Amino acid sequence: MSRARALMLQGTGSDVGKSLIVAGLCRAFAARGLNVRPFKPQNMSNNAAVTSDGREIGRAQALQARAAGVAPTADMNPILLKPQSDIGAQIVVQGRVFGAAEARAYQDLKPRLMAAVLDSYVRVSEQADLVLVEGAGSPAEVNLRRGDIANMGFARAADVPVVLIGDIDRGGVIAQLVGTQAVLAPEDAAMIVGFLVNKFRGDASLFDDGMRFIAERTGWPALGLIPFFPPAHRLPAEDALVLDGHRDKSAAAITIAVAQLSRIANFDDFDPLRLEPNVRLVMARPGEPLPLADLVILPGSKATIADLAFFRVQGWDIDLMAHVRRGGRVLGLCGGYQMLGRCVADPGGIEGPADEARGLGLLDVETVLAGEKTLRAVEGLCLANGAPFSGYEMHIGRTQGPDCARPLLSLADGRADGAISPNGRIMGAYAHGLFADDAQRAAWLATLGTSSSLGYDATIERTLDELAAHLAAHIDLDRLLALAR
Repeated sequence: MSRARALMLQGTGSDVGKSLIVAGLCRAFAARGLNVRPFKPQNMSNNAAVTSDGREIGRAQALQARAAGVAPTADMNPILLKPQSDIGAQIVVQGRVFGAAEARAYQDLKPRLMAAVLDSYVRVSEQADLVLVEGAGSPAEVNLRRGDIANMGFARAADVPVVLIGDIDRGGVIAQLVGTQAVLAPEDAAMIVGFLVNKFRGDASLFDDGMRFIAERTGWPALGLIPFFPPAHRLPAEDALVLDGHRDKSAAAITIAVAQLSRIANFDDFDPLRLEPNVRLVMARPGEPLPLADLVILPGSKATIADLAFFRVQGWDIDLMAHVRRGGRVLGLCGGYQMLGRCVADPGGIEGPADEARGLGLLDVETVLAGEKTLRAVEGLCLANGAPFSGYEMHIGRTQGPDCARPLLSLADGRADGAISPNGRIMGAYAHGLFADDAQRAAWLATLGTSSSLGYDATIERTLDELAAHLAAHIDLDRLLALAR
């Protein structure tokens, strides 16, 4: 299908380290002078990135593109599923909203989407010497094999060899790998050219027999035992499940609390705050109260009205009002900004059933979810602290009201974004990525009474280099390249 070599990395399950390994290999092979591109046929995440041409892809593919030293494009992740409920998701095809479907209906839709997947794959391949493809979930989910576009369905359609990754940290890695082979159709199992075991801790020689057993039982060669990589926490995560771990630095100068909504979106907004030595970032989980904090942040959401109800069910509205009465500051980002107003209306049922909900009433604004989705990079000046910023917009809806006369952000193109309450303590805006900007983050922390000592972009680059070196030390990269075709 193309001049590029390609290799697909699939996993025995979710969160086995596929995204991280692809990112590290992108950096490692790019450092060898190869023109590398990442590709993921189908992704499911509410953590998305905006491309330069105003489209959206999964955050992991944006990080992998950065690792490869290239700009992200929508073709790197042609199908993006953004969950809006337990059984339904918004479907983004080649960076544009295609529609929404419940899980069963999506299974019937998948075969129609394969053409778009292969179309994007061809374009990505035409720009590369090597394409590193990431699977989704596990090929062992044989109940989803019919019409599959994410794992073996794609591998066979595009004739891309597969390396299977198991996660020893969660236990049972021998069963993960051997069991995967046991349930795969012979034609699918034949696509696998080797396996990796990831996240090993301790004396690697103790698992020599385990590696041999897997190789003998499956017939697949062992390609590497990868030790656990502790600096991975510095890199943006794609799965909201990792947010539970953000609980340390109890002696930090300030505390920032974030409500962990059921459909939290673009939660990488908070990664830079988590890495700041002087900041204790607390992700308040469902069932827990909002803690005493210097700043409470309402994050983005993929289903604003549903998450507004969820917010109230947790009792967080009561905690938030107490925080405000104590003189605390509040920031709403995107969906969180919408929640802070008087009302949120979804007359067309864009994010769920057509509905209208009373907001938290902390900003004198109202939101109507209508119109085209806004996807664009933005930069400008934050009027609350006088510091420049850069970020991106990713939202549906218009917010209007008296408090918009005091915008939070002045954009370089002359537009204004957001609103500030008359007392200056309640703020909201649509822009994401504010805290990734070192100057903007430092200004926020100064307002809260502390300082910043983090260069965020430099930290990401250093960590990607360390990851590439880590993989190169434990995987034979020449052998991987020889297996690609």
